[in-house]
Amino acid sequence: MARAFVFVLDSFGIGGAADAAEFGDEGANTFAHIADACRSGKADRPGLRNGPLLLPNMTALGLGQAAHIASGYDFGPASAPLLPSSFHGAAQEISSGKDTPSGHWEIAALPMRFGWGRFPDTVPAFPPALTEAMIREGNVPGILGNCHSDGMAAIEIFGEEHIATGKPICYTSVDSVLQIAAHEEHFGLDRLYEFCRIVRRLCDPLKIGRVIARPFLGETADTFKRTANRRDYAVSPPEPTLLDRITEAHGRVLAVGKIGDIFAHRGVTTLRKAAGNMAMFDQALEAMKEAIDGDFVFANFVDFDSEFGHRRDPAGYAAALEAFDCRLPEALALLKQGDLFVLTADHGNDPTWRGTDHTRERIPLIGLAPGLTGGSAGLRTTFSDIGETVAEHLGIGPGKYGTSFYGDIGGHA
Repeated sequence: MARAFVFVLDSFGIGGAADAAEFGDEGANTFAHIADACRSGKADRPGLRNGPLLLPNMTALGLGQAAHIASGYDFGPASAPLLPSSFHGAAQEISSGKDTPSGHWEIAALPMRFGWGRFPDTVPAFPPALTEAMIREGNVPGILGNCHSDGMAAIEIFGEEHIATGKPICYTSVDSVLQIAAHEEHFGLDRLYEFCRIVRRLCDPLKIGRVIARPFLGETADTFKRTANRRDYAVSPPEPTLLDRITEAHGRVLAVGKIGDIFAHRGVTTLRKAAGNMAMFDQALEAMKEAIDGDFVFANFVDFDSEFGHRRDPAGYAAALEAFDCRLPEALALLKQGDLFVLTADHGNDPTWRGTDHTRERIPLIGLAPGLTGGSAGLRTTFSDIGETVAEHLGIGPGKYGTSFYGDIGGHA
């Protein structure tokens, strides 16, 4: 028996998606464009960071090689020595969306081939029947927003009116999502969660992937701040995922961050949450220390996406990557012979790209497998290969949708 760890750097795509043009994302490359912005000085910010993008630990795991496999991008430090037993590759998504559930479900060996429902970029964005049902069944005096919006922008615009009227702020994006922002104290956190559960049920016939509770505090537009009490109400996966397969085999799934929400808490044994990537890293380390043979630690680091990708902030994204990279040796130090550790992403969110939405990109798969040969896993045709590799590593039989690359990196120790 062994242990497996998958850390998802939410939105850290590496470009090159074969079908990017179908999504209006041809040329998008989160990693390459951040690195180029750093190299040119466009991602310098006094008091935050300056100079070239420095990711020595991810580079030692093969990030440069993964980027070259995905898109032909030359990071430069790709020629640096690789750690023994490290492996690298890239993967192409086959799910029909470029959203969080699609990416994570496919990583967990369940690609989503059906189309998610989405709301049009109009005002109002929601069908009248849905809006009326939300107001009636949610027992609220009305809703604010009803449009496509960035989350903080919606709160800044409508937050004071929300406090005065008690109407929740409801907005969406090009993703299959309906987000609901409300004040933790004036509206109430439990009331927000209950309202979201009602809206989740109302959205099921529309095939909306997630309803997200976005609580905030503050009294004025310039003091509003979202809290760590976000909660995602996702559609339950229609078939077993890697998480289900592991728990059915009597292993444990130790989830960190929003993993539990993404999988509708199915197949999750324990859940740890925190606010911010560094606090999340602390929780991930604790999960690694707790893990025993047969366990799977699945962690999501959402700030890359929510704080820097959607806000089109290359400097902030670069600084977050560098901070994460500095802490990576703490995780690697916890690995023992026979473990499998993977760093990957769920989609892209190029902070230099037009708009504020996710970008269709390939994802990195880099990591360490002490006791194995390591090397190149090549270009994988589906994210599901990650899940199938974890399954083989943990001694679980193969699923329907992916192919393990375990043999490519040396097979069993």
